[in-house]
Amino acid sequence: MKITIHRGTHQIGGCVTEYEHNGWRLFVDYGEELPGGPKTGDLQVEGLTYGDLSKSALLITHYHNDHIGNITKLPNGLPIYMGKVSREIQLILSDHLKSVCPAHKDMANLLQNAQTFEAGKNFTFGSFKIKPLTVDHSAFDAYAFRIEADGVIVYHTGDFRLHGFRSGRFFDMIEKYVGKVDYVVCEATNIMRKSAASKSESALQNDFVSLFKENKYTVVYLSSTNIDRMFAIYRAALAVGRPFYVDSYQKEIMDVIVKSKSMWTNSDLFKYGKYEPIPLMSQRGQFLVNDSFKEVLGKGYVIAVRSIEKFDKFLEQIPGEKVKVLSMWDGYVKEGTAAYKENLDNSLDGNYVYMHTSGHIDMEDLRQLFQILQPKAIIPIHTDSPEMFVKQFGDEWHVVSLNDGQSVSLTE
Repeated sequence: MKITIHRGTHQIGGCVTEYEHNGWRLFVDYGEELPGGPKTGDLQVEGLTYGDLSKSALLITHYHNDHIGNITKLPNGLPIYMGKVSREIQLILSDHLKSVCPAHKDMANLLQNAQTFEAGKNFTFGSFKIKPLTVDHSAFDAYAFRIEADGVIVYHTGDFRLHGFRSGRFFDMIEKYVGKVDYVVCEATNIMRKSAASKSESALQNDFVSLFKENKYTVVYLSSTNIDRMFAIYRAALAVGRPFYVDSYQKEIMDVIVKSKSMWTNSDLFKYGKYEPIPLMSQRGQFLVNDSFKEVLGKGYVIAVRSIEKFDKFLEQIPGEKVKVLSMWDGYVKEGTAAYKENLDNSLDGNYVYMHTSGHIDMEDLRQLFQILQPKAIIPIHTDSPEMFVKQFGDEWHVVSLNDGQSVSLTE
């Protein structure tokens, strides 16, 4: 087996990994590079974007744009595999955005024919045997893959973490379904962000409960597809008797999770409680704010919002001295940085409470994973500092630090 990292050796996002054996090509992810980050240009890969595709397929780890965003540029007929619930969430997202971004109309059409897999169930493609393994990430229904060909085993981590709600049995899963491997192709997002994962999602949920108890009116800025966070905030609002308001798009995503038969949705976290999230009424692209609605809101609320004009106007019209919460990475509101989002910064207006934890693995948790997998070599991807990864893990493990486009095989 040969492994090629086409993109993602020196940047977070936009990763494209290829596994090749006996002429068969298995690609993992084909996403967009992050806004404001490094740009490598239009990535062309034989067997993926052009040439003979008869022995090629694409696996999608999850629906974040930096992992799926470029698939509309791929030739028709390339087999695409992803998780069932992940596919449903992406279809809702694309339907929501298709009027402002034509590529999402193409995305929705493309995903109608995408094939879905199930966690823990092997499937084959050509020379490859693939086992998808569900992992905890800030995208629901995210996956790692155990990939095997000709006796060589690779564990491709995807994006994951061990401080979320769904991480409790992760190591048991690894020992049962993966075992020892030859390679780990490993995300290393937090290699330079030592405190990013310092708080667990459950501790953060408790912090929201305390905040909602102390404040009658709260608005929370978060990603609508960060399912765990959305439900954590909803359950925190339930705990203190605050109604939880969302827009119709957010409610549709939450409904998909509640109705899904995912292995995770047996948890009370992903069920509706005494009352459901309340969709905001809208007309002609604006939220309706009449006197009776103001009276209802005046009794207290928690509202999930986004940094768009529609929400900004709505917040100006509703009652109460509002506490604004940023529940996303704060790099988005640091002016002058590559990830800066002016609209979000303007919406928050510098007056907010920061309540967030990372969707990515802490490095000490990663060390525990390597101790179980016992790989012959580790290849870091999805990182802006492979050098720091080598420094942290190179004394104990053989770390292969590649540049984009470089390959490695077992014999090397």
